Amino acid sequence: MNFLLVGIGGFFGAVSRYAVGGWVHRWLDNPWFPYGTLAVNVLGCFLIGFLAGMAETREILTPEMRLLTMVGFLGGFTTFSSFGYESIELLRDGQLLGMMWNLAFHLVLGLPAVWIGLNLTR
Repeated sequence: MNFLLVGIGGFFGAVSRYAVGGWVHRWLDNPWFPYGTLAVNVLGCFLIGFLAGMAETREILTPEMRLLTMVGFLGGFTTFSSFGYESIELLRDGQLLGMMWNLAFHLVLGLPAVWIGLNLTR
């Protein structure tokens, strides 16, 4: 059942990402910068923060609803929101060094991985 909840949420998140990103790109009519991706990532970060805060302070999300919305929908919408949330959680837990390592590893390993992947295809 958990996989189904994540899958359903992920489907709607991915479709929403495509729609929102495309809408922003068309609305701004300026293809030189990926504003659609930026908008999706910022919106996803806001939503995961808001939902996590509501879950913590108001206890309104069941574990199943968290899987559907936070893991599924927002995971399909943008994994950047998970990256942001996990980084902030490390900071909130007093693990400043852990947060810094998380940021560094994602940039230092992630960006070169894209470059390597692209170059392997040539």
